[in-house]
Amino acid sequence: MSGTKVLVAGASIAGPALAHWLRRRGAEVTVVERAPELRPGGQAVDARGVTKEVIRRMGLDAAVRAARTETAGAYTVDVDGKVLETYRADDDGGDGYISEIEILRGDLSQVLYDDTCDGVEYLFGDRISELTQDADGVDVTFAGGDRRRFDLVVGADGLHSALREMVFGPRERFIRHLGLVLAFYSVPNEFGLDRWLIDFQESGRSAGLRPLRDATRAMAMLSFSSGDFEVDYRDIEAQKRLLRERTADMGWLTPQILAHLDDTPDFYLDQVAQVVMDRWSNGRVVLLGDAAFSPSPMSGQGTGLALVGAYLLAGELAASGWDPEAGFAGYEKRMRSFVEANQEIGRLHVRSLAVPDPDADPDAEPEWDPELIDRAINGVELPDYAGVPDSGVAV
Repeated sequence: MSGTKVLVAGASIAGPALAHWLRRRGAEVTVVERAPELRPGGQAVDARGVTKEVIRRMGLDAAVRAARTETAGAYTVDVDGKVLETYRADDDGGDGYISEIEILRGDLSQVLYDDTCDGVEYLFGDRISELTQDADGVDVTFAGGDRRRFDLVVGADGLHSALREMVFGPRERFIRHLGLVLAFYSVPNEFGLDRWLIDFQESGRSAGLRPLRDATRAMAMLSFSSGDFEVDYRDIEAQKRLLRERTADMGWLTPQILAHLDDTPDFYLDQVAQVVMDRWSNGRVVLLGDAAFSPSPMSGQGTGLALVGAYLLAGELAASGWDPEAGFAGYEKRMRSFVEANQEIGRLHVRSLAVPDPDADPDAEPEWDPELIDRAINGVELPDYAGVPDSGVAV
């Protein structure tokens, strides 16, 4: 077993998933998370195609399925609530618009944490404040004052990654705003919602409701087009004001949904954006998940990229004898095409909502190429990594 010391920044999904595979490959793993504890709730995320195989190899298929939202499907409706289109969770073999494995981000994070907490060191309420690397390792100073040395450091700290900015440069160099703003928060289920998501769209804006496992609550979802986005992602009150301004005149159930804006416990709003980078590593530091290659929530594949990327990153590192240059290069070579396909899906979805893409031909209609969709769901090889150490965790 290697004993390689790895620090992972971020304890949402990509970080704990990577910790699972690094531990199985023989590394000593520390995960640092600036939040004081795991964040519950959040947006519903999906597992499709090859991602389901990664979950199976983790030995977590039963645990993940037990925590599903159990959404039966989705309706799109007009302003009067009349159903226009119906999508079922079993469409396309469970890999359709509503996937058979749909789970709240916080619930998946909890499954991954429970799986790893006994063999991985978690540092909550702390963060990396300084980092210096040389040919043999990385010296890290934490905000809490501790100073430690690691062999490798991984940034899995999301779209607004502090580690990416520290090592690779300002966020503006890598974040591509797609012209859409997305908000979601939980509300009382006073709408009679029962296992079916409902979505209303109106000229570049949308309002929707999705069921939760707690039938007394529902998840509200709203979006609107915006050519720029200048609200601080940490300023919740400014975000709520912006959401009201841009959606207050919408029809359907939007006024009732907005009525719960001030008393919701879990409000979230941010730009729909992608992260585009020429490379995901610098020396002994590498990025994973949204920090490296966010495809945006409109791709429906951010979680898939995180889970698949974690499997490949740990596998390539172990297969290379923990050589960062070879391991990081192998990880990027295997992931790059998969990432690009999913980012294209995200851009197409935004364009299909009649939201202008700053980089797109305004007269071009989005084309849903079946080959592109298949590449975005299944277009990556999962090597068996024969001969690579494994802790023997049940698969």
